[in-house]
Amino acid sequence: MPFSDLGISPALAHAMVLQGFVLPTPVQAQTVPVALGGRDVLACAQTGSGKTAAYALVLLAQLAARPAHKPRQAAALVVVPTRELATQVGDTLRTLAQHAGQAARVTVLFGGVSINPQLMGLRGGTDIVVATPGRLLDVIDHRALSLGAVQTLVLDEADRLLDLGFAAELDRIRSLLPQRHQSLLYSATFAPAVRAMAQASLRSPVEVNVVAEEGEQPDIAQRAIQVDTNQRTPLLRHLMAEHGWSRVLVFVATKYAAEMVADKLRRAGLLAEPFHAQLSQGKRTQVLMDFKASAIQVVVATDVAARGIDIGDLPVVVNFDLPRSATDYTHRIGRTARAGASGLAVSFVSADMEAHLRLIEKRNRISIAREQVAGFVPTATAPVATLAGGIKGHRPSKKDKLRAAGLLPPLV
Repeated sequence: MPFSDLGISPALAHAMVLQGFVLPTPVQAQTVPVALGGRDVLACAQTGSGKTAAYALVLLAQLAARPAHKPRQAAALVVVPTRELATQVGDTLRTLAQHAGQAARVTVLFGGVSINPQLMGLRGGTDIVVATPGRLLDVIDHRALSLGAVQTLVLDEADRLLDLGFAAELDRIRSLLPQRHQSLLYSATFAPAVRAMAQASLRSPVEVNVVAEEGEQPDIAQRAIQVDTNQRTPLLRHLMAEHGWSRVLVFVATKYAAEMVADKLRRAGLLAEPFHAQLSQGKRTQVLMDFKASAIQVVVATDVAARGIDIGDLPVVVNFDLPRSATDYTHRIGRTARAGASGLAVSFVSADMEAHLRLIEKRNRISIAREQVAGFVPTATAPVATLAGGIKGHRPSKKDKLRAAGLLPPLV
């Protein structure tokens, strides 16, 4: 199916080709026509599948069909969970509009920087707003933006936006929208509870689940290396040297771990920087720019870097700490093998985290062989109680615990 069959203008179709899309991806082919028909959409597709371009096409096509208006009022709102994703979405919209010869004013709003330039930038009006929830509400409270003319709401990385961390802000944002508006929700994963919340807020949505067929799955080789907790940093250095990894995105659990691991790597002579929510926006932007330009070898990041960030030709992702959930695992490893490239995802597994990895495998329906690296063979073992990992139906019984403590004879 060519882009011209999606119901978009020849100019937008040509703009997609200039962006490197030869034909529509499955998520684009399945969501653009129904969205242009005015239907609400709930779309789930793997990372790197072209979801951002899908809704960007819809918004720009809708904008082109509107009569000229003065002053400009925001007709579309894209809400995203992170500053980096907001910038990336804004760039995609502006580039597509420019290539299509379309005069679209796109405003990007996010926190971590002064609000004053953003308020000034809205004085001439805008067509499309891309924003993080908190900064969007701040701008509205300053009476610099009204959502009264918004016709289309997009939630990108919708599962994260719909969790408890953003629910209250999203409720307030929705209350400021016209009663009749279109909603487009996109994500790579939807937990059942989040899907139910999304469906409750939509009007007879068209659900699109793009399941990659064999050969279409991202080409990500997944490895799990058993290692003691205190040997993870030396193992990371060893793997980088042995395999010649030029750039590595390393995921850790906390801001403290990001700072600590990056510092250890720097002291070992590697060009490494931390990346977490407490850094200034200027610093975060600079770290990503340097990483994309290969001026930095390693970025040690919290899960703020797991969603939506597009780093071309990133060869390796390392789970220094395992993610909290199977969903986060999917988003983390999806930073590599984008746009048809291949990639590698390596998880470090200490003895006490073995059960947690098994749970991730179970929920993602995958199986990863355990490996050991010479010189880093683990010596620690997990307690019997930990090995069950809290997986329902596999917790140790009271008698199991007594046997482990030597207070009952072992089973024969």
